[in-house]
Amino acid sequence: MENQKLSRSLKSRHIQMIAIGGAIGTGLFLGSSSAIRKSGPSIILSYLIVGVFCFLLMRAIGELLLSDSSKHSFLDFIKEYLGDRWEFIAGWMYWFCWISLAMADLTATGIYIRFWFPSVPQWVGPLVILLLLFMANMVNVKLFGEMETWFSMIKVVAIILLVIVGFVLAIFQVKVQASTASFANLFNHGGFFPTGFSGFLMSFQMVVFAFVGIEMVGLTAGETDNPEVNLPKAINSLPIRIGLFYVGSMIAVMSVYPWNKINPTVSPFVQVFSGIGVVGAAGILNFVVLTAAISATNSCLFSTSRTMYALGMGGNASSFLTKVSRNGVPNLALNVSTMFLLVIVVLNYFMPDGVFDLVSSVSTINFVVVWIILLIVHVKYRKAHKEGSKIFPMPLYPLSDYLAIIFFSGVLIFLLITKSTRVAMIISLVSVALLFIIYQLSVNKKKVN
Repeated sequence: MENQKLSRSLKSRHIQMIAIGGAIGTGLFLGSSSAIRKSGPSIILSYLIVGVFCFLLMRAIGELLLSDSSKHSFLDFIKEYLGDRWEFIAGWMYWFCWISLAMADLTATGIYIRFWFPSVPQWVGPLVILLLLFMANMVNVKLFGEMETWFSMIKVVAIILLVIVGFVLAIFQVKVQASTASFANLFNHGGFFPTGFSGFLMSFQMVVFAFVGIEMVGLTAGETDNPEVNLPKAINSLPIRIGLFYVGSMIAVMSVYPWNKINPTVSPFVQVFSGIGVVGAAGILNFVVLTAAISATNSCLFSTSRTMYALGMGGNASSFLTKVSRNGVPNLALNVSTMFLLVIVVLNYFMPDGVFDLVSSVSTINFVVVWIILLIVHVKYRKAHKEGSKIFPMPLYPLSDYLAIIFFSGVLIFLLITKSTRVAMIISLVSVALLFIIYQLSVNKKKVN
């Protein structure tokens, strides 16, 4: 092992698909049914609003990364503009975000595999998939990019098919089971806000969750071939992805089936494809969500190992985590993250599913906290460099930064006062406080020594 630089092997198509993969989660395929029943067609507006602020977040991250190509990830900028304390807190929060999400997704893979093989114990799937992904990530970052490209492609094809089918059915007003597909279904069943303003606000919880991981492209800067061209291209295509994947799919689903006739326990994708007579729709979707869960775990192994590498480089974790293989992969950091994920195999014996829902909620709240930190870092950067980046300047600065900070802070306040997410919010606040204490203790120990 050598302490050398990360490999710059990710090409334009890899970065594009990693960005897409980060923006599409299993929540769109499985969780959107219950969210639609809570908010009705107004969830479309929620996706648009959250999408705009996530785009501003990515523009801020993009300008930071392209302002100094010697830095490997956004954690380096947190260190420069907010100091060691916040790099330590944000870095370990981000690491925990991905670890906990991957634990939930690995558990889901076990459930998805049992759809076809019901006699297989639930712990077997997570173990086999984790080991296969670990071996693939050990090879080189290019193989990770190839795998993520194909995983993302499967998700993209499924969404495009749904949008095309849904729009065609709505345009020609085809009868689907007991309903007639039509764009009028978006307004004819209680209006665009059928559950009121409170239902509209409730949808933000699921919608923000759906965008978790979108910032992962900010960890690829150190391993990207020609980042000055590829990163802006990936970030600027974000509005198109949001429009097609999220807004388009929601319009398609609720045009085919009125929002109040959608079964909250069944994927809207299954309902649409089953409704038009696609044989084996449930099995096809199971394959799609399985690849989505594998993709999330694959992304986790990448992001957590690179986060540990960055923390090691910044002196906020052991320096042995900065060891890089001849292929330019931080293998020791990858080993540690994989060992933590092996815990999930054991937990599948003892822990009920509800705990994983809680862990995922905590993780997502922590993601939003990291997003706010990154926006504050961008404000600090622009104050120090008033001209900004000539390559990729933030649009509408400083208004865009402040509006995004206010919006994401408002989301956190809403999650705190909402009963279903209050416990997760409190756990997240406690975890931030603990990281503050751990950092201070480590600083005091260094002073004594």
